[in-house]
Amino acid sequence: MSWSGIPDVAAVALLICAFASVARRSHTPMSGLWLTGWLMILLHFAAGLFTAGPGFWGYPAFILFSASLAWAGVLFMHASIPHRKDASSLWMLWSLLASNTIYLTVLIVGYDVRWALNLAAVVLGLCPLAVALTSIRRVNHPLRWSVVSLYGALSIFLLIFQHRPGNGINLAWDAIMFTVYLGCCTFFAYAFRRATAGAFVTIAGFFSWASVFIVAPMMGAFHPQVHIESEVWNLPKFVVAVGMMLLLLEDQIEHNKHLALHDPLTGLPNRRLFEDRMASAVERSRRTGTEMALLVIDLNDFKQVNDTMGHHVGDLVLQRVASTFSERIRRSDTVSRTGGDEFSVILDEPTNREAAELVGRSLQELLNQPLNIEGQVVSVGASIGIAVFPEDAPDTESLCIAADMQMYGAKRRSQESNQDAASIKWETRPV
Repeated sequence: MSWSGIPDVAAVALLICAFASVARRSHTPMSGLWLTGWLMILLHFAAGLFTAGPGFWGYPAFILFSASLAWAGVLFMHASIPHRKDASSLWMLWSLLASNTIYLTVLIVGYDVRWALNLAAVVLGLCPLAVALTSIRRVNHPLRWSVVSLYGALSIFLLIFQHRPGNGINLAWDAIMFTVYLGCCTFFAYAFRRATAGAFVTIAGFFSWASVFIVAPMMGAFHPQVHIESEVWNLPKFVVAVGMMLLLLEDQIEHNKHLALHDPLTGLPNRRLFEDRMASAVERSRRTGTEMALLVIDLNDFKQVNDTMGHHVGDLVLQRVASTFSERIRRSDTVSRTGGDEFSVILDEPTNREAAELVGRSLQELLNQPLNIEGQVVSVGASIGIAVFPEDAPDTESLCIAADMQMYGAKRRSQESNQDAASIKWETRPV
């Protein structure tokens, strides 16, 4: 047993505890795969304590030492793909895990059996290609073909250099690990295309991790007199771990920010974000000398839906209305939920009263149509108030008041119309 590796095992174990603590607050399939990958890294360091063991027992330890390092990289890659739930992605995952394990096992135990090593190298390149071709109609993603390209190039490299006298086994081992972690770098660069510290640190860490398997053997070949401690080559692992924790924290911050500014039921901007966008729209219209409009929409019979069908159906109605509104307005405009059954729509410049009234009639016609909610037919109408800046009001607060007054007037007229219709029906009822 190599006692000098115990500090590395302890450091990785503490790092995993910190990572698990961060990941626990935003547990997702991606963070779960990352944590599993780091457990494989811990297994890699733990197996490294026994690789120098005497006799036969050193082989299983070195196989586990090598395979667990490859498994971690494959899991990191799998966590970054957008189609993890597809069956072919699982086939790709298991084919990579199995082919890497088979090749490393043959490389360590049966290096002298040329045909077995050649066959394992061919399988390493053919497995990803076979999965990609059999599922090309369902999944035809650039990341999948990057895996096929990387492992195809790896297979060719191994067939050429793995039997090289003296250092063939080392070249093959380094090539496996370089391919796996270059794949991690590629996958993370594709999955996290954002200018944040977490993305930069993680991608740079994976690139450095892959580079270790080129730089370290080159230093040993060309500058053998230069001694570099093994902990230096392990630094990229810790950089990647820090980068992943930063990514999780960044996602948590964005999620909390979204919750603070959006309605949890419909996902629409809440009143706080609505007021901010309203102020920006008014200021923009004032600066450019154009018009903008505000629509305030109140559902007429929503209370009756809650009373007769339950709040569950009421929530589904609100979600359906929110999605309907979002689909019908421009991407530059804003639809928000500003009350229990009240929605507001900001029609950003350029617009005018005619366009705003056209949008209002369109939304009202949609709400006048019965909704099918879980097999139940729900009818909700709407009262809509429209105010145009600067014609109806000179500032944000006044514009909201003007739109509210228009909406209440429309609701009152609707109620009076319904009462008149009911009165006519009563008076004309046959005796």
